Amino acid sequence: MHIPTIAIIAKQELIVNIRNKWTLIFAVVFGSLVVAISWFGVMAEGFSGMENFTRTSASILNLVLYVVPLVALTMGTLSFTGDKGSTELLFSQPISRGEVILGKLFGIFCSIALSTLIGYAIGGGIVASSGGVEGLGRFAMFVALSLLLALAFLSISVFVATLSRRKSKAFGMALFLWFFFVLFYDLLALGGTLLLKGQASNLFLFLSLLGNPVDMVRVASLILLENAAIFGAAGASLLRFFGGGAMSLLFLIVALALWIVLPLVFSQRLLRRQDI
Repeated sequence: MHIPTIAIIAKQELIVNIRNKWTLIFAVVFGSLVVAISWFGVMAEGFSGMENFTRTSASILNLVLYVVPLVALTMGTLSFTGDKGSTELLFSQPISRGEVILGKLFGIFCSIALSTLIGYAIGGGIVASSGGVEGLGRFAMFVALSLLLALAFLSISVFVATLSRRKSKAFGMALFLWFFFVLFYDLLALGGTLLLKGQASNLFLFLSLLGNPVDMVRVASLILLENAAIFGAAGASLLRFFGGGAMSLLFLIVALALWIVLPLVFSQRLLRRQDI
């Protein structure tokens, strides 16, 4: 792998996404939602003012779990199934296909990270000015988990685009995966436990956690926020298995890294066999 080549491709991809204006739009919308959720979360409890960072992170968790995968899948699929002429021109250059994949991936990720960080900064600045900086460290780690989630679904989108090759089919698969991971997966996992008993049920719940990056980020975020009351069955099973939050969090981060690496490895292998 030639790092300067990857950096050039990533820079070009970032410029294209910024020119499309979606980065600024997503940043403003995301930042506005962070502020709104923080404000109305306090008002619902009868207080005046903004929430602190820990409560803000807990409040916006579901927003992140719904929006970030959808944005990552959409932008990744759009980029990797884009204009056929520019794609053929890029692959005709004296560079490896792996470098093209990594360059485009990091370029899209930088644009998503930029818009996400702008959104968090807008919301975080207002929260800090009104509610203090209590929980700022956990908030920063929560932001990092959000970016890992985006990178995992970007990696999945690369595999989907490489496997499908046609834009319409790739978008259909990406939308299906979003519904599956965000909405249906937990129902299937809980349904599977009805067929098992005792230790087998607990083991199944533990293993099911590894099959969904959304669930892994949800449980990791709740561990950071020390909100044990709403871990859910899979999270509780994880904590019992590792005997504490620190090891559980480390395990989830490693597992999430596999969700980033493995789809890219499979995508590169598929791309080597394809005639661009």
